[in-house]
Amino acid sequence: MLRASTDSEIEAAFAALTELRAGGLVISADSFLFSRKEQLGALAARHAVPAIFGFREFAVAGGLISYGASPTDQHRIVGVYIGRILNGEKPANLPVQQATKVDFIVNLKAAKALGLNIPLPLLGRADEVIE
Repeated sequence: MLRASTDSEIEAAFAALTELRAGGLVISADSFLFSRKEQLGALAARHAVPAIFGFREFAVAGGLISYGASPTDQHRIVGVYIGRILNGEKPANLPVQQATKVDFIVNLKAAKALGLNIPLPLLGRADEVIE
């Protein structure tokens, strides 16, 4: 496991990936890394590392795949909860919920640059394919 909490640590992590000859990279979804999605996408492309992240914006920024909770679904759940609270329910009495909809985005441009062929059945399951 590689960790990065500064811009220079991100660069060092990608250099370490190259040395380790890693076959891929899963990037955890946190606010620091999300704010550097363009940098991560560019580094993944430059180092030819297939990378997956939890948010669509990463695939748009050049990452290979994003797979994570649907922001639209999350906002819908928040709206329902706000409505319930405004109608008098106590927040402490509301159940904890998990995402029920997951978005799967494939960046074919990144796949091509990495020399990867994404199987058609997998593309058929994607919510979005970036060409």
